[in-house]
Amino acid sequence: MEILIRDNADVGCVLGAKIIAKTIRTKPNSVLGLATGRTPLRLYQELIRMHREEGLDFSQVTTFNLDEYVGLPGTHEQSYRYFMQENLFRHINIDVANTHVPDGTAAELHNECRAYEKKIIAAGGIDLQLLGLGRNGHIGFNEPTGSLRSRTWIKILSEQTLRDNSAVFGSFADMPKHALTMGIGTIMEARRCLLLAFGPAKTRAVEQMVEGPLSAICPGSALQEHLRCTVILDDSSAAGLRFADHYRWIDKNKLPWQRHD
Repeated sequence: MEILIRDNADVGCVLGAKIIAKTIRTKPNSVLGLATGRTPLRLYQELIRMHREEGLDFSQVTTFNLDEYVGLPGTHEQSYRYFMQENLFRHINIDVANTHVPDGTAAELHNECRAYEKKIIAAGGIDLQLLGLGRNGHIGFNEPTGSLRSRTWIKILSEQTLRDNSAVFGSFADMPKHALTMGIGTIMEARRCLLLAFGPAKTRAVEQMVEGPLSAICPGSALQEHLRCTVILDDSSAAGLRFADHYRWIDKNKLPWQRHD
C-alpha cells in the first residue's frame, strides 16, 4: 500500500482527483470504478472543476459503480444511479451510455450480478477503482466475514452500515437492507485502487486495514495484497497508525516522478 496522509479531507480529495485526472489524461478511454457516499463528494467536485476549467475530457471514459441498493430505481433520490447523475455525470461530458450502475430493481438479481461482471470484462477491466472505507472496514458493500474472493453479488447490509447510512432515508426502518455490490475479488482485479478515508470515525478501520492482519473481519485489509493501491488519509483517520511517521517520511522522500502533488 502507498499511504498518503494529508492535513484534511479537502486536501486529500483534491489529491485523489489529481490521480484520477492523470489516469484519464494518460489513457483517454480509461475504465473507472466509482464510489458513492459522503467521502468522494469533494473529489467529484474537483473533477467537475477540472473538466470546466482545465478541459479534462471524459468523452471516452467508461465507468462502473461499486454498488446499488436493492429495490431502488435509478430515479429514487437515494439510489446510487441518481447520486452519480446529480453529483458527477450531468456536469461532465461523459456518455451516459458508458456509465454503469448495478440495477437493484432487476427481476432476476443473480443474473444482473453475473451480467455486471461480464460488462466489466467486455470493457477491458477497470483501470482505477475508487473506494471508501466503512467504519466496520467494509469496501463496497462487502461486510465483515464475507469472502475475500467474492464476485459481484447480493449482500445483506450489516446493522452498523444501516445505522451509518440511514440518516438520508429518514429512519433506520426505511433503509434498504440489501445491496448489489462488486465483490472483493472483482475489486482486486482493478489495475489500480484508490481509497479515501477521513475523520476520527474511520481511525480504527484504517488501523485494521493498513496495519492489521489480512482478515475477512476487516474486508479492506484485502487491499494489502493489491499490486497498486493508494490510500489517502487525513490526520484524524491516520491517528491510530503505529507507522504514520514512516508513511510521511516515505512520501516526503519520493523521487519527483513518484509524487502525485
